[in-house]
Amino acid sequence: MDLISGRPFWPIKSGLLQSFPPLLNDASCEVAVIGGGITGALVAHQLVSAGVDTLLLDKRDIGFGSTAASTGFLSYENDVPLHRLIGMIGEEKAVRSYQVSFDAVRKFKALAGGLDGSSGYVQRESLYLASSERDLGGLRTEFETRRRCGFDVEWCTKADLARHTTLPHWGAILTRDTAQIDTYRFTNALLARASRKGLRAFDRTAVTRHLVRPRGVELLTERGTRVRARQVVVATGYEALSDLRGAPTSLHSTYAIVSEPLTSFAGWPRQRMMWETARPYLYLRATEDGRAMLGGYDEPFRDPRRRDELLTWKTQLLARKFKRILPKIDFEVAYAWTGTFAETPDGLPYIGEHPDHPRMYFALGYGGNGITYGFIAAEIITALCLGRKNPDAGIFRFGR
Repeated sequence: MDLISGRPFWPIKSGLLQSFPPLLNDASCEVAVIGGGITGALVAHQLVSAGVDTLLLDKRDIGFGSTAASTGFLSYENDVPLHRLIGMIGEEKAVRSYQVSFDAVRKFKALAGGLDGSSGYVQRESLYLASSERDLGGLRTEFETRRRCGFDVEWCTKADLARHTTLPHWGAILTRDTAQIDTYRFTNALLARASRKGLRAFDRTAVTRHLVRPRGVELLTERGTRVRARQVVVATGYEALSDLRGAPTSLHSTYAIVSEPLTSFAGWPRQRMMWETARPYLYLRATEDGRAMLGGYDEPFRDPRRRDELLTWKTQLLARKFKRILPKIDFEVAYAWTGTFAETPDGLPYIGEHPDHPRMYFALGYGGNGITYGFIAAEIITALCLGRKNPDAGIFRFGR
C-alpha cells in the first residue's frame, strides 16, 4: 500500500539526490535495518558510527515513504500535552519523556550541521495556539506545568498576538527550543555520510519474509536474495503493525499543502512554526525558499482510496484556514499531498524488542513527532544492539 499520494513537496524540490542499487546477491551483516526513511537513516548512521557492520534495505526509493510527506517539525512537544501525560503515566516518566525529546532536538542541531550540503535545518520558535476561548484553561495549565518542570516557555495573551500578528487565537505558549528541517534532504545526506563509514544501503528491495535462526535472523527479499543478520531493526512505521500484538495504535490520514513562493509574510513575524489545541490540529511553517507549508484536518484512516478521494476537499479547507489566520498573505497552493500515520494512546512511540520477535527491534507509532522520536529510537536501539542498557528504554517499550 502507498503510504502517501498526491505531490509531496520535498522530492519535487530536490529530485533524486543519489542512487542506491537493489540487492542482487545474498549478504550478511551484524545488523540489518529495514526502512530507508529518516528513522532508518538515523539508526543506520548511529550503528555504523559505533562500528557495527550494518546493511539497510528499503522497498521504495530512499526517503520516498512517510519521510517525503513530513512537514519537518522538530520539537520536544508530544501530541499529548505534558500535564495530561502526567496523569496517564506519572510525573517522573512523563517529564523524562519530554526531557529526552528536548535533548534529542538539541543533539539534532549538531548532527545536521555536520552533514555535507544543506539539510534545511533552521532553528525556529514555535507557537502552541489556543484555538478557542474554552481551550485557554488547559493551555495555561500546560504552560505552568512545563515551566514548573524546567522548560523554557513564555505565555502570550490574545492581546500579545494581536499586537504582532494577524492570528485570531486566544493565547499561546511560545517555545524557543524547536526547529524545522527538510526531512528528505536530511535523510539522503545522512545516508551518504553513513555509506562513507561503511553502511551498505539498497533500495527497491522489498523484504517478504523473515526467519529466526539459532544465531540470528534471515531476511528473504522479493528477488530471492537473502540477508543473514545477527539482529534486525524494523523502521517501516505503521506498516509493521500488522505483525505486532499488544501495540495499541490508531491510524490517521493527514493532509498537507505548500504555497507558491510568498512575496510577503505580513502578520507572520519571524515565520514561527505553529500548531493548535484543536483536534485534529492545524500545523504551519515556512520553508527555506519562502513558501508556507501547512497540514492537518486529519481523518481516521479507512483505506487508501477514501483517503485519496478527500485530498481536493482537504486542500481547499487548508487554504481557506490559512487565509483566515494570515489574511494579509497572498496564498496560492502549489503542491498538495496526503499520508497515513499511526499514533498511540499516550502519544509516545514503541521502541525496542517485541516479545514475539526475538532479535528484532522496532520503532513505530510516532504520531506527529516522528523526527524527534526517530532520533531517540536510534540511540535506544543502538544501545540494545550493542548489549548496553539505555535508562530511558522502558518509557517507550512494548507492553508499557
